[in-house]
Order: sequence, then structure tokens, then C-alpha cells
Amino acid sequence: MIDPPRAAVPDAVGKCRSAGIKVIMVTGDHPITAKAIAKGVGIISEGNETVEDIAERLNISLSEVNPRDAKACVVHGSDLKDMSTEYLDDLLKNHTEIVFARTSPQQKLIIVEGCQRQGAIVAVTGDGVNDSPALKKADIGVAMGITGSDVSKQAADMILLDDNFASIVTGVEEGRLIFDNLKKSIAYTLTSNIPEISPFLLFIIASVPLPLGTVTILCIDLGTDMVPAISLAYDMAYGQIGMIQALAGFFTYFVILAENGFLPASLVGIRIQWDDREVNDLEDAYGQQWTYEQRKIEELTLPAGHEKPYPDLRPVCGTALAAFLSYCPGMDVALRMYPLKIFWWFCALPYSLLIFVYDEVRKYILRRCPGGWVELGDILLASLCVAAVTCFVRRGPFSSRSVA
Repeated sequence: MIDPPRAAVPDAVGKCRSAGIKVIMVTGDHPITAKAIAKGVGIISEGNETVEDIAERLNISLSEVNPRDAKACVVHGSDLKDMSTEYLDDLLKNHTEIVFARTSPQQKLIIVEGCQRQGAIVAVTGDGVNDSPALKKADIGVAMGITGSDVSKQAADMILLDDNFASIVTGVEEGRLIFDNLKKSIAYTLTSNIPEISPFLLFIIASVPLPLGTVTILCIDLGTDMVPAISLAYDMAYGQIGMIQALAGFFTYFVILAENGFLPASLVGIRIQWDDREVNDLEDAYGQQWTYEQRKIEELTLPAGHEKPYPDLRPVCGTALAAFLSYCPGMDVALRMYPLKIFWWFCALPYSLLIFVYDEVRKYILRRCPGGWVELGDILLASLCVAAVTCFVRRGPFSSRSVA
């Protein structure tokens, strides 16, 4: 007589392990039966020995075996009953593959609490009335829709309609995919918007001439950003890249103005005079006088500095559109966009190379050390950016108090 596991379970257990999910078997079966089933579905991997296996192989008593030498363990309910909290925590921490056999409903609850003390997010599956306490205590309780009792269904957070463990793994895959896409969307938004909003922030805070006009921003959003946005399914963009793009734009901005007589130090605080139509004799650092119309032509000649150096045709499309808007006859009247000198395009090229190298090195580190300091830095940076923008909006010129 045998109640074999479903054919999809071994593959599902393997996916769980590769995804960093630790699968623990808790059953009321005899330890020998539980161990055999655990090995059959991959909860105990081939070649991993329990304390009993090591004792049998070395022909020594169980007391002579160091429990930490065994990667897998099978714990009887009677042993669990006499086990201290500290010993249980040590067992859960130091064994990668664990099977609990002949357990009572109360002991299932104790096991869940032990896993939660390790800082784990615990999901429990069950179908009987005796599983209800553990289902209720778990972070996610999963009951069986076909064979599950009404009590277990009421205690659970989720009900499997097909009673298949593999369905849980599929749900985890879909959930992680959604979360990953959400992170990509947020990261791309940071990358795209930082070089757009930072010139306006400098315009407000330092009172410099506007580095990036509204028409240019619209051209970036509707033109050069549309094709890269499709790349979210294939690539990942980062907030740091947006900062490098913004730095490239500011560098080009200051180079162009300095070449025409307005050194960076002289720009701070001249916004009011710069935008005043009545001022037609504004002097630059070399004593040259600029009329309002001349200043505006110079301002509208400034480039966006918003290119994404990916190894495909996307930057070509963006650059081609920018060149068309800059050099096409009539654009100075239609969109107030003026042609750039050829060598001004080269100001941002070093930053383009820097972005490419930085992004490739960063992705290499993420592949080698997932969840490390680089990923933590991303989360921290994104949080700081959101907090800074929120603070600026609430307390800056757009706050309700300022408007009133």
C-alpha cells in the first residue's frame, strides 16, 4: 500500500531550492516512511546523510556523531517534545534539509514559530483539522481545496484548487516576476526623470538660466524615451545611471555657456535678469552685453544630454531624433530649438562610455553576489530620491502653502 507523491513535486521542490526557498516536511507518518518520501521528492537530496546514516556508515553509536556533520535530519515527534527552544533554533539554522515525523498539531505550531524566529517568511500547507493552528500562525497558510477540511480552509490565507504543491511554486514564480517588473519600472522612471527634473531643481535653487526647456522635455518623453521604455522586458535601468546622465547634461550646459562668456560662477543668481525682457544689456564674464533675444537663443540651443548607451539601435534612434529637431529648417520657429555646434555633441561622450562600463560592471557584481551591498544601495538610493522629491514638492515652490 502506498500513497505516492505527484509527479510534478520533485521538480517543484528543486525549483524552490534554486529560488532560495527552504522546504521542510512535517508529517504524522513514521520516520522511516517520511524519510523515504522526502528522498523521493528531493526534500532530502541524493548524497546528503542524516545522523543515522552517518552512524550506520561509520558503525558507531548515534551519540558519537556530531549533529552538525549531517546536512539532513529526521526528527521524531517524541524528540521534538523534549527539545529546548535553543536546540530547535540551532537545528533549523544548521540543517538545510529537515523532516519532522510523528508530529502533533501543537508541534507543527512550534516548528512554524521556530522558523519565524529565524527571520523567515513561513508558508504552511495542510488539509486537516490538526493543521489549522499552523496554517493560522504562518505568514501564508495554504489549504487544499479538494481534500482540505472546512476548518483548514477557514484558517488559511490561500486555497489550492488542484491540491498540487507545484501550483504554489508557479504562484511564487509569477509573484516574483511581477515584483521584478515593478522594480524595473521604478528604476527606469528614476533613470529617465532624474536628468529631466535635476535641471529644473537647479533652476529653482541656484537661480541659473533654465538648462532644459519644457519643449525639450516633451521631445525626450515622447521621442527618445518611447523605444527605450520597451526595453524593460529585456534590460534593467538604474537610478545611478540617471544621475550620470544628469551630470553629462550639466557638464555640456556649463561648457556651452562658458564658451559664450557665462562662466559657471557667474550663472548663480542671474535667473531674474536673464528672464527679464527689459534687460537688454546683461554682461557676461568678459564684459559682452547680451540682449533678451540673444540670451533666449543661447538658452534654447542647450542640448538635453539624455542618451542611453545600450549596445543596440535605441541610442541611434534617440540621437537621430535629437539631430532632426536641432538641424531641421523651421524648428527654430516651430519648437524654438536651434542647431548645435558639432563639437558640442562630444561633451557627453565620455559620460556615455562611463554609463556603459558602470552598468556592465554593476550587473556582473549583481550576478556574482545577489542580494549584496550593490542591491541594498539601489534600494537605499531609490528611497532617498523618493524622499527628496516628496520633501521638495511639499516644502518647495509647489506646496499648497507656497501656492496660497
